[in-house]
Amino acid sequence: MAKHTIVLVPGDGIGPEVTAAARRVMEAAGLQADWVELPAGASAVAEGYDDVLPQRTLAAIQAHKVALKGPVTTPVGKGFQSVNVQLRKKLNLYAAVRPVRNVPGVKTRFDGVDIVVVRENTEGLYSGIENEVTPGVVTSLKVATAVACDRIARYAFRYATRRHRKKITVFHKANIMKLTDGMFLNAARRVHEDEYPNIEYEEMIIDAGCMKLVQDPTRFDVLLMENLYGDLISDLCAGLVGGLGVVPGSNIGEDSAVFEAVHGSAPDIAGKDAANPLAVLMSGVMMLYHLHEDAVADRVRNAYEGVLTDGQVVTRDLGGTAGTKAFADAVIARL
Repeated sequence: MAKHTIVLVPGDGIGPEVTAAARRVMEAAGLQADWVELPAGASAVAEGYDDVLPQRTLAAIQAHKVALKGPVTTPVGKGFQSVNVQLRKKLNLYAAVRPVRNVPGVKTRFDGVDIVVVRENTEGLYSGIENEVTPGVVTSLKVATAVACDRIARYAFRYATRRHRKKITVFHKANIMKLTDGMFLNAARRVHEDEYPNIEYEEMIIDAGCMKLVQDPTRFDVLLMENLYGDLISDLCAGLVGGLGVVPGSNIGEDSAVFEAVHGSAPDIAGKDAANPLAVLMSGVMMLYHLHEDAVADRVRNAYEGVLTDGQVVTRDLGGTAGTKAFADAVIARL
């Protein structure tokens, strides 16, 4: 087994607790790693850095190619730009991949959900180009480039092929945004027709797609969409299987990858040993597969699924009473 160097960004609020728990479990499962722990978010400012995304943290991820990140605080309607958005743009992490599956022991309205949301991660309305053109009038620019549209379409089809997925559905609003979403749609069509005709392909206007998702999510396999749509739909899909606490997330680029929990920093329960570390742990499993540590990843996944199936040690968000450390202890014992 190789020894890896992994950047660990604990984040804000509950971030340090859940990332520490995930790290402890992965090491107990056999991961050999040197962890480079660096700050981002409000915690970076609290530590005396001038920026919520310190250059030191960014440089470390660029150097070591992989990071595990906890949740960070993003002010609403004011304050600094999202750390997550900055990371994705500065490291060119163009593909956000969020698998959404039913979790053992977590009963929801639907069974058999197994969806992967593939989201373009660098442009669209999240480009952050906003201007007040005159008092009381603000514009926000949606950016689409042929390069980025083609790149994410090709990534989605390549992902589907490698993971033996059968169908890709593109969610769009090209009936209204004919140029931006039209470009995205045309790129997906070209890649499908020219390179991956073996993958089943369909297109769906996003409002109709949302309706069909909540009617029967089992009809979907891989969902491909631009940035804003992907952000919204991935959270909607998480709600189908129990919420953001039971789904992982990853941000993939040509040179680097950042794996992260997609839930918030929950400052109201920070430091109380009350948070569920499962989402970070699941993201850690994605990271292990990315590092080709498949055996370690399988052990961790089998262990947390076993704990959830038993239902004896369950965190509060899933109806139990266990704390962060107790859940991690149970997973380690299960190993």
